[in-house]
Amino acid sequence: MAIPAHATTGERIWYYVFRFLVALVFIYLVFPILTIIPLSFNAGEFLHYPLQGFSLRWYEDVFASGQWAVAVKNSLIVGVSSMILATVLGTTAAVGLNRTNFPGKGLLVALLISPMMIPLVISALALYLFFAKIGLNDTYLGIILAHTILGLPFVLITVSATLQGFDYSLVNAGVSLGAAPLPVFFKIVMPLIMPGIVSGAMFAFATSLDEVVVVLFIAGPAHRTLPLQMFSGIREHLSPTILAVATMLIFFAGLLMLTLEFLRKRNERLNAAAR
Repeated sequence: MAIPAHATTGERIWYYVFRFLVALVFIYLVFPILTIIPLSFNAGEFLHYPLQGFSLRWYEDVFASGQWAVAVKNSLIVGVSSMILATVLGTTAAVGLNRTNFPGKGLLVALLISPMMIPLVISALALYLFFAKIGLNDTYLGIILAHTILGLPFVLITVSATLQGFDYSLVNAGVSLGAAPLPVFFKIVMPLIMPGIVSGAMFAFATSLDEVVVVLFIAGPAHRTLPLQMFSGIREHLSPTILAVATMLIFFAGLLMLTLEFLRKRNERLNAAAR
């Protein structure tokens, strides 16, 4: 936003000082992440500057190594499956909670979003002890269910935020015309809240792709995900291959953020057109 033409001298000074401080904070947060990107193209095996040449050998190692290929496959299986489950359950919960009022609603919402606030190590230990009794440790299903629990709050929050401005008279109009509840949801409600659903799904997938603590507790050797493989590599043998994987994850996260920004602007345009 441009500075107003009638702004005082103090307001003009604060305008530029504030933006300078924001730029400093941004550089402070982003610069350490960006420093690892050039190192992933380093021809040498040592993680230091100056670089010893340009090479793609570490990216080739990611795709040629069986361990990394298995880790990527496991992360995709777990991430996509938990994203679908979290999206379905979170969207259903958000629609139900935002449509009705009942005693204990606030407590139920707090319970559903509690995985965001409870330390991961506590959640991991609780899931490990619970899954051990029902035989879900060291299984794909156990990891998927655990990541679904961690991703569901993000879907619930984003969809609930989208529903805040939803006009329920549209639902009543559909019902009054003889439509069943499911067609009303899929043809009226779902298209209007789709940006929130997609945003929540992407957050759930990113949460699964980034999670390592719970996997450390409940995953076995055959179910190593990408973050767990990176964690193990840092402990056992620090290789630039890990930086290559980290660089790919950085670009993937950037793509997710751009997609979320696109959806946010699209939602704003739809809301403006509706008004």
